[in-house]
Amino acid sequence: MNAIQHTFQKVKRWLQSLSFRTGVIVLLSCIPFYILSFAQMLLPISTAAKGVLWTVLFGLAKTCQYGGLTILGVEGYKRLKSKFKRGSSEDRTTEV
Repeated sequence: MNAIQHTFQKVKRWLQSLSFRTGVIVLLSCIPFYILSFAQMLLPISTAAKGVLWTVLFGLAKTCQYGGLTILGVEGYKRLKSKFKRGSSEDRTTEV
């Protein structure tokens, strides 16, 4: 059990050492996986294959989501959130 925790800690430290830009890219990469995980339901394949595809694609989406958040960390998340708030308030002032 201790070896598994040690491995997770090493991976977490490595992810946190990556840049803000990398975190944003990984976080945004979850969007296509979410879209694909539900869009594959339209394919003319068996229900079992759809279930497997959904599980894999949804799992990849969640992995990208949590990996991106781990890379960003708390400070990166606050920075990203402030950029979106600032960008939306600038859009409102230019429309008026």
